[in-house]
Amino acid sequence: MVRFTTLSVLLLTICLVTGPGWSAPTTVETQQQSSEQAQLQQARSAAQAKAWGLTDDEWAKFERLQSGPRQYWSPQLDPLTTLGVEADSDQERQRYAELQVRLEARRAERELAYQKAYSAAWGRLFPGLLPVQGMSGAATPSDNARYAVFVEDPCSTCEASLRQWLNKGAHLDLYLVGSHDDDARIRQWARKVGITPAQVGSGQVTLNHDRGRWFTLGASRPLPARFQQVEGKWQRVD
Repeated sequence: MVRFTTLSVLLLTICLVTGPGWSAPTTVETQQQSSEQAQLQQARSAAQAKAWGLTDDEWAKFERLQSGPRQYWSPQLDPLTTLGVEADSDQERQRYAELQVRLEARRAERELAYQKAYSAAWGRLFPGLLPVQGMSGAATPSDNARYAVFVEDPCSTCEASLRQWLNKGAHLDLYLVGSHDDDARIRQWARKVGITPAQVGSGQVTLNHDRGRWFTLGASRPLPARFQQVEGKWQRVD
């Protein structure tokens, strides 16, 4: 007959409880982590939607669109343009257009104020070097004679048109399509077409990387494409 002492029974109980089959604490912890991550993602999406003036459902639609073919056609397209392009009705399309115009108007005011400070600082520190704008947004015209101009290299028509416009005293925000964020490339192009440090320093000309902006404004080849902001809306000038 086998006899179990009190110590043996206790050891057997501990082995049964702590054996390889016991995993409840780990399961509870994993579920809690998943729940916390889901709440964090939900809060992040809600904050992003609010920043763009969108509802949670609209932001969810944007994320769905960006996980489909749109991510290959235009992977860096902003939420409002994405939703506007993929709108199901004229009413939706108008809503996103108005949201974007208001948002860009506020941004333009802030960027213009900073641009003035930036240009002044650049003129003091590097008077002989052409500055390339670090902001990726649209042009911020300060008067009715200012244009956003999209160009590419090589493009003889772009060069001839720019020289003609500059000779007439036009104020231009130039966007080089296909610059790949290469500052040296855009400076080299500017020197080739005859843009001077004085024109940049005075604010008559700004040099910008396009970063897909020409697509969002509907500019089509052949370039150059010239736009002007009229009553908060970008209009192409032929």
